[in-house]
Amino acid sequence: MREEGSIMDADERAAAAAAAAAAAAAAAIPNPAPESGSDLERSSSENLEDSRLKLEMRSLLTSEFTKDGSVDSLGRPSVRRKTGGWRACPFILGNECSERLAFYGINTNLVTYLIKEYHQGNAMAAKNVTIWSGTGYVTPILGAFLADAYWGRYRTIAVFSSLYLVGLILLTLSASLPSLKPPSCDKMSCQHASLGQLIFFYVSLYFVALGMGGIKPCISAFGADQFDNSDPVERKNKGHFFNWFYLSINVGGLVATTCLVYIQDNTSWALGFGIPAACMAVSIGSFLLGSPLYRHQRPQGSPLVRVAQVLVAAFRKCFVQVPADKELLHGSKESNGSSISGSFRFLDKAAVNTGSKKGTLPGPWKLCPVSQVDEVKTLLRILPIWATLIIFTTVYSQISTTFIEQGSRMDTNVLGFKISPASMSTFEILTVILMVPIYDRILIKLARRVSGHPQGFTQLQRMGIGLAIGILSMVVASATESKRLELARTHKLVDDAVKPVPMTIVWQLPQIVILGIAETFTYIGQLEFFYEQAPDSMRSLGTAVALTTFGLGNYLNGFLIMVVSRVTSNGGSSPGWIPDNLNLGHLNFYYDLLAFLSACNLVWYLIFAKAFKYRESSGRTSCLLH
Repeated sequence: MREEGSIMDADERAAAAAAAAAAAAAAAIPNPAPESGSDLERSSSENLEDSRLKLEMRSLLTSEFTKDGSVDSLGRPSVRRKTGGWRACPFILGNECSERLAFYGINTNLVTYLIKEYHQGNAMAAKNVTIWSGTGYVTPILGAFLADAYWGRYRTIAVFSSLYLVGLILLTLSASLPSLKPPSCDKMSCQHASLGQLIFFYVSLYFVALGMGGIKPCISAFGADQFDNSDPVERKNKGHFFNWFYLSINVGGLVATTCLVYIQDNTSWALGFGIPAACMAVSIGSFLLGSPLYRHQRPQGSPLVRVAQVLVAAFRKCFVQVPADKELLHGSKESNGSSISGSFRFLDKAAVNTGSKKGTLPGPWKLCPVSQVDEVKTLLRILPIWATLIIFTTVYSQISTTFIEQGSRMDTNVLGFKISPASMSTFEILTVILMVPIYDRILIKLARRVSGHPQGFTQLQRMGIGLAIGILSMVVASATESKRLELARTHKLVDDAVKPVPMTIVWQLPQIVILGIAETFTYIGQLEFFYEQAPDSMRSLGTAVALTTFGLGNYLNGFLIMVVSRVTSNGGSSPGWIPDNLNLGHLNFYYDLLAFLSACNLVWYLIFAKAFKYRESSGRTSCLLH
C-alpha cells in the first residue's frame, strides 16, 4: 500500500476522472429539439426517456465505486464489484483462525511444558506464563498506533504476522534440537536450562507476543473495512461477518485445546508447536494472495497523539484561567455544545487561546479544539470501568495456569480415556459458544420483559453480572481444591509429588463452566462497551485499551503468585500455598484470596457504574468479539 499522500492523490484523480466520464457520457446523449403540432406529445416522451437514460448512466458510473472512502491496493477508489465483500473475507478469517490456533496451542499447555521440559516449579511456571500472555495483550497498543498513524491495517497485519511466524519457527526449533533445551530428568536430579537456552526460548515466545500486537487490534476492523456502510446489503453483511469472525476464533481455540494439546502430551512438543507454525505460514500466504481483493482505509493519524496533545497543551497552561464563557474556547462553535461539563475541567485549559497575535493560532501541542478535549475526557471517563475489569482477567487467567496444575494432581482417566489437564479448557470454549445463542435468543427476551431495555441488559449490567459470576467460579475452585487436599491426606499422598489423588478431573468442570458463563457476560460486554462509549475517532484505541485488561490481569496474576509464594513460604522454611508438590500447599487459599479481591472489586465497579453516564448514541452497530 502506498503512502498516505500518494493514495490521496490517486483517489482525487480517479474521482475526478469518474466525474468527467459521467459528465461526458451524459453529454453524449443528444437532446432532440422540441417539435410543434402533432409531434409535441412524442417529443415530450422522448425527452423524458433521454432524462431517464442520463440518470441511469450517472447512477451506473457513481455506484461502481464504494462511498466510504476506501481504496484498493494501488491507492485507487475501490470498485465495488471487484473488491471487498465476502470475496475478501476468507483470507482474513483464515489469518485470525490460524493466529488463535497458534496462541491457544502455546498458551493452553505452556505451563505443563515449562514444568516438564524446563523443570520449573509450579509458581515459577505459572508466573512466566501469565507474564508472556499479558505481554501479548499489551502490545496491541503498539499495533493500533502504527496502523492508525502510519501503515494502515493491511500492512500492520502483514508485518506482525511475519514476526509471529518467526517466533513460532524459533519455538519449534527450541523444542526440536537437544542443544536448545535441558536434558530430561533422571532419578537423581533435574538439570535446569542454561542461560543461552532460556534466552533462545523466551525470545521465540516474545516474538509471538509481539506478533499478536499487530494482528489483534487490526484484523477484525480490517474485515469490517471490506463492507461499505452506505450500501444496505453490505451493511447487513458486516453483521454476519462478525459472527463468522467469532466462529473462526473459537474454531482455532477448539482445535488447539483438543488436537494440539493431545499431540504435545502424547507425541512430541516439536510437532505440537510445528503444526501452528505451518498453519500460520499458509495463512500468511493466503492473506497476501488476497491483496488485490482488499479495500483499505487510509491512516488518519494516531489517537494517542491527539490524547498527548491535549495533555501537553493543558499542562503548559496550568496557571491559565479558563474563561467562564465556554464560547470563548477554541473550536466551541464547531463543537455544537458537546462539551462534557463538570468533568476534568483542567483539560479545558488546552482549548484556551493565549496567542499573542490576533488571528494567529498556536500549534496543536499548544492549542486544541474543544472537540479534541472532549474526546480525551470521554476516554478518561471510561478508564475507571476499565480498571475494575483487570481483576476479572486475573481470575480468568487461572484456566491456563493453576487450573492445569490442579488438574495434573487429579485422576485424568475418564471413561477409559486419558484427559490432558490443559484440554479441560475446551469445556470453557464450548460453554461460551453455547451461551452466546442462549443469551441472544432467551436471556435478552426475558430481561427485556423485566427491564424494558431494548437489549435486555445495559452494557454495564452485563459486565456486572459477569464479575459476580466470576466470584462464584473461584469459590467453587476453592471447594474443589479443599476436597482434593482432604483426599490426599486420607490416602496418605501428601508427600507423594507424582501419584495423582483418587479424585476425577471431571470435578473441575463446574468451576470451568461457571468461568465460561462469566466470560460470556463480561468480556463480550466489555468490548461492546468500549466500542460504543469510546470517541468515534478513537475506536481502534478503545479496542486496544480493552485488550490491555487481558495483559494487566495476567501481569497481576503473576505478581500475586510471586508475592504469595514468598510470603507464605517464610523464605523457604515452609511449603507455602503454591509449592511444587501441591499436596503440601493450600492452593484453595489462593482461590479464596482471588474471590475476596473480586468481591471488593465488584463493590468498586458498582460505584463507578452507578455514576457513569452513557454518551449519546452515534448510530454505530455494536460488534461482539472475543
